[in-house]
Amino acid sequence: QVQLVESGGGSVQAGGSLRLSCTAYGYTYSIACTAWFRQAPGKEREGVAVVYSDGRSTDYADSVKGRFTISQDNAKNKLYLQMNSLKPEDTAMYSCAADYLASACGSWSLRGGTDFNFWGQGTQVTVSS
Repeated sequence: QVQLVESGGGSVQAGGSLRLSCTAYGYTYSIACTAWFRQAPGKEREGVAVVYSDGRSTDYADSVKGRFTISQDNAKNKLYLQMNSLKPEDTAMYSCAADYLASACGSWSLRGGTDFNFWGQGTQVTVSS
């Protein structure tokens, strides 16, 4: 089992930056990938970015490409999401997720992350115009 705890959310004006962190506890050695998802009020949860266990393979939603960067520090069991040039439409509850299976990683952008088994509690990001 894996437990995930996010931090770093908050309120920021449009154009600003935030860095989210996610710390993993438990049996982390077999994690195949970790990802960030977000859900805005009245909208379905969507994938934001994913990083595979090698730390080099990443992918992003089109809406955040060029503005967000996902990274991880395996020694510290931490996942990060650096968010720059934030827009009001980035306002959402952000959650990190992880899974042991490569199949979940491959479908990270589909079905709102329902293939992922391990989830954090989420951290709120609010961007004002």
